[in-house]
Amino acid sequence: MTDDHAVPAIGAYGSEINRTPAVDQLAAEGMRFDNTFCTNAICSPARATLLTGTYSHVNGMTSLEGPDHTFDATQPGFPEMLREAGYQTAIIGKWHLGHGGRSDPRGFDHWEILPGHGVYNDPSFLTADGERTYKGYVTDVITDLALNWLDRRDKDRPFALLVQHKAPHRHFEPAERHRNLYADEDVPAPPTLHDDLSGRAPAAHEARLGMADLVPEDLKEPVPEGLSEREEREWRYQRYIKEYLRVVAALDENVGRVLHFLGVSGLAEDTAVAYTSDHGFFLGEHGWFDKRFMYEPSMRIPLVVRWPGVVAPGSVNEDLVANVDFAPTLLDLAGVTPPERMQGRSLLPLLRGETPGDWRTGVYYRYYMHLDHDHNVQACYGIRTRTHKLIHYPGHGSGAPGASAERREPEWELFDLAEDPDELHNRYGDPEYAAVAEELTVQLADLQKSYGDTPEGALP
Repeated sequence: MTDDHAVPAIGAYGSEINRTPAVDQLAAEGMRFDNTFCTNAICSPARATLLTGTYSHVNGMTSLEGPDHTFDATQPGFPEMLREAGYQTAIIGKWHLGHGGRSDPRGFDHWEILPGHGVYNDPSFLTADGERTYKGYVTDVITDLALNWLDRRDKDRPFALLVQHKAPHRHFEPAERHRNLYADEDVPAPPTLHDDLSGRAPAAHEARLGMADLVPEDLKEPVPEGLSEREEREWRYQRYIKEYLRVVAALDENVGRVLHFLGVSGLAEDTAVAYTSDHGFFLGEHGWFDKRFMYEPSMRIPLVVRWPGVVAPGSVNEDLVANVDFAPTLLDLAGVTPPERMQGRSLLPLLRGETPGDWRTGVYYRYYMHLDHDHNVQACYGIRTRTHKLIHYPGHGSGAPGASAERREPEWELFDLAEDPDELHNRYGDPEYAAVAEELTVQLADLQKSYGDTPEGALP
């Protein structure tokens, strides 16, 4: 699992800005999921959902870690259940769910995690025996540690290994070998780079996610003088996207190292391998970077799974999948029955090419950090179906740490994804979409009730 790796920066998903040979290999040898979404596009909540198979309001991670708000790792999670079933378990890399006491990784025979976000060069890792520092580039080091663990494991027992990368999280620091990648070319910009956000909810206009909000750590050099506003946005985009893609290059190389190890060690044929990211990331769409919003670039995540003998090579799945499904799936793959507490569904039937008749028709999403200090994004929740998306900005937070008490007027957005995949035209209030809005509002309320969430006010 990576951090902030957006779908448009993966070759297997049709990227026009880079190539990712290793992830593309996984897709060619397995299944690419085209409609996979996170349920809360921010780091710690997404990681808590991965482990527990529950929504943020259930696992307690509605926000980034803060005082008295670190993850309770003692709650049920798939690693401990796998270990109880006889699996060796390990997590290496980014944890970002706190450290100390009940927040230490639980259910793992071995853990070696970055403190917080960690650093790109000469990273330190926290372990059950104390802190260790390694020379080198963090993406390479995480892979080194993961392969070392695989090599030392008990060869007579099955294993579950979580390799969780820092990359390509901002602020981007490429490996030395990639510092000049893309130096002599312009990276294509998304068609919405100069979107003026007209017609969208006020939340979109007041967010601080624009190219002008990138700081010197992102750009690495001063903005040239004499540029028009449009030219400056394009210059900033090039600085931003090239640094991002340089970091992705090392990431893909290291995915390739893992696949190579599995191949030469004889593990490839009976090991399931999945590649995903915690959430999406704006790569210049709407003129933005970062995530948080319920718009597609933020909410959509990659999921590629190779499982020889079960998953048809080169297959594609278009069913609606959410990261809340990952934990029950990993348990199901190992023959362990997911507990009722988990709110997702196993993807095992989909991996076999069979879609259950009662598969979900909508994905529920909720972001809690109302008007956060850094990016000023409003709290929101909504539903995403195959063809439409309904987003509600209630105008206030829900008790999440880091959220402001400042209030806004409630707003709605409705997008017809079939006609408007770039989400440029808000159809809420349009008489032609009145029936669709009414139907989606009912579906959204039903989803919230089914998951035990409350639509307004503080968390239960």
